[in-house]
Amino acid sequence: MNKFNKIKLLSILLILSSFIGYLEWGGNKHSFLFQTELELLKIAIDKPTSVIHPFIILPLLGQLLLFISLFQSKTNARIIKAGIAFLGLLLLFLCFMGLYTLNLKITLSTLPFIFISIIQLRLLKKTKYFKVEKQTL
Repeated sequence: MNKFNKIKLLSILLILSSFIGYLEWGGNKHSFLFQTELELLKIAIDKPTSVIHPFIILPLLGQLLLFISLFQSKTNARIIKAGIAFLGLLLLFLCFMGLYTLNLKITLSTLPFIFISIIQLRLLKKTKYFKVEKQTL
């Protein structure tokens, strides 16, 4: 498998691993991120302004950027890095909250995304194909 295909596969895994983030809150309530996203999309249809919040918009934008990167013939590392950063804001926050509250379910649900992100960023760093080279005039 060449590096280009590895980067595409890791981008797919990043999107999928972002869906398994787990949330728990008071009153014995819990859900996975994909369930929460579906609920937010349903709400956004009726009241678009009610879902405007950085912790909602940025992770969705991150997923969208990673999804867009899958269909580019020449993958742009900046798009992938931005997607990881936007999604990472939410998932790292969840990880820290899981650690802070000693909630193993929340913490473990974020680890696949974190590990795949590290692998993806290392691969992008090693790949010369994606580096922007300085052009002389």
